[in-house]
Amino acid sequence: MIMSDFERTRVVLLGDAGVGKTCIIKRFLTKTYSDKYRATVEDLYNREYDLGPVTLKVDILDTAGDIQFPAMRRLSIATAHAFLLVYATTSAQSFTYIKQCFEEIREQRADFQDIPIVIAGNKLDLANSHREVSKEDVSEWVYCELPRLKVKVLECSAKDDTNITDLFKTMLSLSRILPTGTNDQQPTTGLKRRSSAYVSATSKGKRDMSAASSSSENKHGNTSFLHTSNSSTDSAKSKPRSRSLIRRSSRKTKQQIQNAEDCSVQ
Repeated sequence: MIMSDFERTRVVLLGDAGVGKTCIIKRFLTKTYSDKYRATVEDLYNREYDLGPVTLKVDILDTAGDIQFPAMRRLSIATAHAFLLVYATTSAQSFTYIKQCFEEIREQRADFQDIPIVIAGNKLDLANSHREVSKEDVSEWVYCELPRLKVKVLECSAKDDTNITDLFKTMLSLSRILPTGTNDQQPTTGLKRRSSAYVSATSKGKRDMSAASSSSENKHGNTSFLHTSNSSTDSAKSKPRSRSLIRRSSRKTKQQIQNAEDCSVQ
């Protein structure tokens, strides 16, 4: 199998204003934290990771917490390979907001059930005294009310650096970019997205195999699955026996055809 030399994935963060989306990114990428709040319009961060034979290129898109820029929001949802939906454990309103975000994803992406989604409850450091959203309520919504998704629920704290790295590791595992089993597995097992070079090489290989198969069939006189071969031996080898019986019994009753499917050619 030909493996590409890099993989690229885009992670889009969605969530209400002030829940800590930017803080999560800064903590993950630079190991820094600031209490100062600055409203985000849209920021794109890039990072590369060496996974052995494959270099993983991650684009992390930080979006606005309100819907002032609907066109930018639609584009970010349309181009995402994975989503990080962030709410604050101290704000019930922020949990309602990510429900709206999910509905936008469901409306715009026909493949929403195949997209990795991590739902992150930030500000865990304040949960003991100011919690408004329990993890159980979030899990009930995700696993009981929604259709089957590639989703995981985690709580985190950008301030205390709790579970921040696990958010992104979980996302890559859901994407099958990182293995979910033991460390002795190959790190590139089950890569979901391929570069154009890999797709081209794979497609070419499939076309070559298809051409070889077609050539072999022509050599034995089998021009089409729907046409009967002149040789009964070739027919038995190249086509399912039950369908061969059906063709020979085409003028019989429907019940006879059904019975013929269960028979074997002598």
